[in-house]
Amino acid sequence: MGIQAFFIRGGQNWGHRSFFPAHTNDVPEDEVLSQFLMQFYEEVPPPRTIFVDRNLEEAKLLAEALAARAGHKVALGMPQRGPRRRLLEQAQRNAVEALDRRMAESTTQARLLAELADVFELPEPPDRIEIYDNSHIQGTSALGAMVVAGPEGFRKGQYRKFNMKRAETIAGDDYGMMREMFSRRFARAQEEDPDRQSGTWPDLVLVDGGRGQLNAVKGVLEDLGIEDVCMVGVAKGPHHGRDGREVFHLMDGRELTLPVNSPLLFYIQRLRDEAHRFAIGAHRDKRSKAIGASPLDEVPGIGPARKKALLMHFGTARAVRGASLEDLRKAPGVSAAVAQQLYDYFHSR
Repeated sequence: MGIQAFFIRGGQNWGHRSFFPAHTNDVPEDEVLSQFLMQFYEEVPPPRTIFVDRNLEEAKLLAEALAARAGHKVALGMPQRGPRRRLLEQAQRNAVEALDRRMAESTTQARLLAELADVFELPEPPDRIEIYDNSHIQGTSALGAMVVAGPEGFRKGQYRKFNMKRAETIAGDDYGMMREMFSRRFARAQEEDPDRQSGTWPDLVLVDGGRGQLNAVKGVLEDLGIEDVCMVGVAKGPHHGRDGREVFHLMDGRELTLPVNSPLLFYIQRLRDEAHRFAIGAHRDKRSKAIGASPLDEVPGIGPARKKALLMHFGTARAVRGASLEDLRKAPGVSAAVAQQLYDYFHSR
């Protein structure tokens, strides 16, 4: 089922959006639309007028519920003629076209997943694919990233990033970072879902890297007693991918390549690139926070407002650290007790 929403404000069309509610096969269309409206307007303020393309059985009750949420009257109706009817008919046409495109994309996606299962010898097309990557710059701000994909596309709400926490993990050691990431991810999966009923266990794992990275994570899963998760290392070819020929490392030691123009190759590259994009973005955010960090952040009792006042008065955190007790007392908003606390913190270390 497809739902097309047009957003009209002040007589102007502010755009439209397609929605495809899941798990609706056995649910009447009117009920799906009513539930959609309630869910959609949980976070978006309901407008005063909503037009739909059918008479809903509980339209009055729905309008009252939306009005209570909005704090003003909400009218729910189905125009029969004029510009509003033509607008509704345009939305219906858009919905049909969007649903046709969605079905065509789903067919293509189903074909790709079936081919993926065939190439990597999976028992059935994967419903959950996890892709892992690392990111760091000369060992700084190191983190790992996991993205998730399924038949419907990327599941961005299930992406995860892993800040390296273990003492034995050397930042910049790709093997060590992969080991920590997999150890934490799958130990948690065993603890939270040992029977694998929640749908959060992967059917296929793609690791950005070659034989070394794959062996590292394979050892982690073996130590955890997990032997039935299919993992594949995705490595650049001997010419660093310039010919588009990634090498796929399998758990039994075999290596595979796909034809240069293979749609499946493009699909796997897109999965790997999304993991890389997410890892780089998370790393950039982490690095920005590190750059903005200050020694004042660690001083107990120094909140954002007082930190800002100190930096405005002294210019830099280094100047605050080197200030005398008398100078600290002269800073605006700094009491004698706070000045003593600051001075003791920096000079007793």
